[in-house]
Amino acid sequence: MIIGVPKEIKTHENRVALLPGGVMKFKNNGHQVLIEKGAGVGSGFPDEKYVDAGAEIVDDVDELWNRSEMIMKVKEPIEVEYDRMKEDQIIFTYFHFAASRELTEAVIDSGSVAIAYETVEKADGSLPLLIPMSEVAGRMASQEGAKYLEKAQGGRGILLGGIPGVKPANVLVIGGGVVGVNAAKIAAGMGANTTIMDISMPRLRYLDDVMSKNVDTMFSSEANIRSMLPDVDMVIGAVLKPGAKAPHLITREMLSGMQKGAVLVDVAIDQGGCFETSKPTTHDHPIYEVDDIVHYCVTNMPGAVPHTSTLGLTNVTLPYAVDIANKGWKKALDEDEELKKGLNIVGGEIVYQDVADAFEMEHTSIESVL
Repeated sequence: MIIGVPKEIKTHENRVALLPGGVMKFKNNGHQVLIEKGAGVGSGFPDEKYVDAGAEIVDDVDELWNRSEMIMKVKEPIEVEYDRMKEDQIIFTYFHFAASRELTEAVIDSGSVAIAYETVEKADGSLPLLIPMSEVAGRMASQEGAKYLEKAQGGRGILLGGIPGVKPANVLVIGGGVVGVNAAKIAAGMGANTTIMDISMPRLRYLDDVMSKNVDTMFSSEANIRSMLPDVDMVIGAVLKPGAKAPHLITREMLSGMQKGAVLVDVAIDQGGCFETSKPTTHDHPIYEVDDIVHYCVTNMPGAVPHTSTLGLTNVTLPYAVDIANKGWKKALDEDEELKKGLNIVGGEIVYQDVADAFEMEHTSIESVL
């Protein structure tokens, strides 16, 4: 199989979908790898490393897409890439379809095979290809939120950890999954009084046992969120329903109960955001204000630390990608229930229920396309 790795072109996205070591793995399995010139530079991997590993460097991105049977990316294709997708071409990347009807329709029209990192799912419900980026985004959420609490950035002028004689900030984390746990670890580690909410009592009991003493747990409900908002300095939205739109847990009306200059960090923005007032932002312009509340809604947070993120991502994606290349997508998915759940759209048909539901489109059984 011919595998193509284009350079990521989303604003300030410096990650790359394949390392030189991954090229070696593909080559050892009899496959050819095309790397767009400069694709790995932002993550610290120059073209020479890829050439040494056996890849072909391609200057023309259109040529790369045209020649490749499988495209490996990090972020979803953006508008300029829509016409590059072609029928029967496998595209293995983060898609987050439920957040974009335009992208969904473009992939349907292309006839390509869209296998989404974020919906590959193990039997225990964990998401192995989302976990490392969730860990990065969760840790960054507290780090970025702390920065935007500074007065010069529009925040309240609060130091997250306080100082002797001055209370630390109050941080609310909504969602006790991978993002939420990592966000709470960093916020608490910086000294903030941290509360983590979830709708699962077994999860809350577990978190109560393992988190540090300055982390409290609370059941997630509208009433409890409302009760917390007047006193919090920062809220981190960390809810996720795989493949589906995130629920709006804080409405615009609820902002009126918050302190001026408080910060909302929406890590669920890739799936539409969990705050009603959230809208996607970039690393160029990461924040905006609504009713004097600072919103940080960058859709590719891990792109700010590309070396760490690329290593973490490729550690988990490569085995699945090699399996697809070795067996072909149909056989690979048929033999691997985890990978099968990653198939979202194929041949113009939506086979992932939550994507179809997001736009009230027709859903096709995955068994009918395998």
